[in-house]
Amino acid sequence: MKEKQEAFLTLYEPVHERFERFCRARVYGEMDFRDLMNDSLVVAYEKFDSLRSKEAFLSFLFSICVRVLGNYHQKKRENRIPEGNSHLDIWDRNANPQAHADIHYLYEALAQLSEEQRECIILFEITGFSIQEITVIQNASESAVKQRLKRGREKLMGILTYESSLKTAASHG
Repeated sequence: MKEKQEAFLTLYEPVHERFERFCRARVYGEMDFRDLMNDSLVVAYEKFDSLRSKEAFLSFLFSICVRVLGNYHQKKRENRIPEGNSHLDIWDRNANPQAHADIHYLYEALAQLSEEQRECIILFEITGFSIQEITVIQNASESAVKQRLKRGREKLMGILTYESSLKTAASHG
């Protein structure tokens, strides 16, 4: 038992920050990222013996995290979008107002993408995974991942450019 704990922690400690960033980005406004991390780590520890390769540990965590979040969504489907705009608030003591606004609009735009595109962009752009790593996590071909990235970026650009033009027009009108 002690050996399993030590082996798990040895693999987890170097990837903790990347895993936390992934969880923060995936749950924005839907649940507390720490809950997702804890639930995912519990499942990962329980299934640790099924890990085939130590090099795949982070992918193993992400796959579990995606499943845990999917189960959460399935359970909460009827109450997924909270009333009001409280789910759009970002709290960060160190953020300047402009960064706060930019992050707010980015997350609003990400929420408009399909689940696969959003996850792909978060994995690639925010968490720093390679396309090959994402193919494993998303269980998709390399061309499918590249398409998701391309289409997701195009949609984000359109959303953010359109919203930016609306804000500019409103401030001048």
